[in-house]
Amino acid sequence: MSTIALFAQLKLRLLAGNLRGDVQRKLGFVFTLIAATGLALLGFLLMSLLRLADHDVAAQLVIIAFTMFLISWMIVPLLAFGLDDTLDPAKLSLLPLRTRELAIGLFTASVTGVWPAAMLVVTAGALVGLASGVGGVLLGVPAVLLQVALCVVTSRLITTSLSSALRSRRGRDVLAVAALLVVVLAQLPNLVMNRGLGDPAAMMAGVAAVFRWTPPGMAAHAMADGGLVGLAELAFVAVVVVVLGWLWIKALSRALVTPDGSTQGASVRKESGLIDRLLPDGPLAAVVTKELKYIRREPRSRVGWFSAIVVTAVLAFSFTRSGGSGEGAAIVLTSVGALMIALQSGNAFGIDGRSLWMNAVAFGSERGLAVDLAGRHLANALIAVPLLGVIAVAAGLFTGHPASIVPAALAGWGALGIGLGVGSVTSVVLPYTVPERMNAFSGAAPGQGGQALASALAATAGIALLSLPFVVALVLGWFWACALAPFYGLLAEALGRRLAARLGFARMPELLGAVSRGG
Repeated sequence: MSTIALFAQLKLRLLAGNLRGDVQRKLGFVFTLIAATGLALLGFLLMSLLRLADHDVAAQLVIIAFTMFLISWMIVPLLAFGLDDTLDPAKLSLLPLRTRELAIGLFTASVTGVWPAAMLVVTAGALVGLASGVGGVLLGVPAVLLQVALCVVTSRLITTSLSSALRSRRGRDVLAVAALLVVVLAQLPNLVMNRGLGDPAAMMAGVAAVFRWTPPGMAAHAMADGGLVGLAELAFVAVVVVVLGWLWIKALSRALVTPDGSTQGASVRKESGLIDRLLPDGPLAAVVTKELKYIRREPRSRVGWFSAIVVTAVLAFSFTRSGGSGEGAAIVLTSVGALMIALQSGNAFGIDGRSLWMNAVAFGSERGLAVDLAGRHLANALIAVPLLGVIAVAAGLFTGHPASIVPAALAGWGALGIGLGVGSVTSVVLPYTVPERMNAFSGAAPGQGGQALASALAATAGIALLSLPFVVALVLGWFWACALAPFYGLLAEALGRRLAARLGFARMPELLGAVSRGG
């Protein structure tokens, strides 16, 4: 059997393995399949509709789109490092294959699956919307294939070159900071448009003129040109793909024989902190101490807190620039920050992984699980409550309504309680594994991505439903209702925690199995 057929069969077997798991894993796979199919059809339709636009405008849009596709393939696999085992060459280092054969196999695995197929369908839509004449079609087909190959090879080169660093704690920290910068930079076009800087058509033409000379821009322009110039551009893109493939093989060869620092031993020391002095010895104090250490030392925990602050700041700037600086703006912004923090509790046990069995052994009743959840929520609140107070002050001053600082803080604390209560339930109903010792953005183990997305959507829907009374009150201008928000949040947290303890204790073996999958 050839290397290509072997790796394609292995990848398909991994995908088919999701259909032999439990019901949650099957639903996650089906959800992912539906999402990828929907995005592929929508992208193909939008690309095809470019034929109705002016040819120059359509060419500019495709050039920008192709370049954005390449940038996405450069960034997203770094954030997903650990979700797909084929991204890490160390996982395949013991296979009896030469480096060149392994590279061919990894390339095959990269283009096998629902998301690569969706990428191919969307890119092929540009052929329908942009190519004109026989020359455009003849050059468009290899242009689409070269664009996909360029994205895959560039992505593999970057992930392979950085694989050793991504397995270290320092690398994960750097990646977390870089990802926050990506989130901020992604909002720049929206902020620029809100401020009315320049003509959008002229800005698009200027951006396309710059991207026109990049490899993906040349592939798009070759499709629109359909002549000798386009043929020369495709030849150049093909050379770039070959050079990047050669560099990837060299990086893969080096990565297979270079050890990383992720397996180095760590020192263990006993610490005595404020919690040890304020809370009596017992399960509650132990859980609070453990969670505070996770927040301080675990990159995946730290990035969640930083993300909440950054996203809130970006929304505040965009909200005020678009005219949303009313009296309730600070309340909305603080509540959004609270929900961003609370959503981290939507999979409370996932980060524990296999070590959760020690907690499960200690849970002799529903009360034991409830105390564990209470400790997690208390650790979260010790940081979130003062942080939300700072966000409320900043939002009130930034929006020009200092009088809304107190209502905003009260609303934020209430939203935090609602989010923690809902997160308790989703943690036991839709649990999933968070891969160990990988990057700060490892959302779920391989095969559980759909389940992770379903958990996030369920938590968001539950929070929105429970927050509806206060949303209606704010719409009607009843800001006095914010005074009731903390008490409502405490009630939601207590009821959610009790419900989660009852459900979770009854299905503790399933919960432990869901968060202990290899990743």
